[in-house]
Amino acid sequence: MSRLLIQSHQEFENHLGQKLGVSEYHTVTQEQIDKFAEATLDFQWIHTNPEKAKTEGAFGSTIAHGYLTLSLLPFMWEQVVEVKNFKMLVNYGIEQFKFSAPVLVNSKVRTHVWLQECTNLRGISRIKLRVQMEIEGNKKPAFDGTIIFLYHFNN
Repeated sequence: MSRLLIQSHQEFENHLGQKLGVSEYHTVTQEQIDKFAEATLDFQWIHTNPEKAKTEGAFGSTIAHGYLTLSLLPFMWEQVVEVKNFKMLVNYGIEQFKFSAPVLVNSKVRTHVWLQECTNLRGISRIKLRVQMEIEGNKKPAFDGTIIFLYHFNN
């Protein structure tokens, strides 16, 4: 899979309004869900108890935490775009973000990315990306929204 290479603010601007690409599929496993529960102290049974989720849950299995799916964005972003020639990247914000469908355990997900906005803030590039996580075989996305990164490019 080829990634788009970006090495400057101007190169981001060249793709304004365009779809930058789509990540590879990633399978969300029960082990990953359990580790996320441990890291965040969110042990709600719909995520961590496969037996109870199967018999009492609305989905027939455990589901990934919404914030687990969100936390996959940096991993998936790096599959879409290779950014070089920068000193630092800052996760700056999230806007108009909606979780639309649950990600059932062992689902395959991937993320589509569009460049919505690119602003030069005195040498720092503020990049607004529309991101939509697709669940393989599901018409509704897991989520849709905007994330914002700040890139401090080298001069």
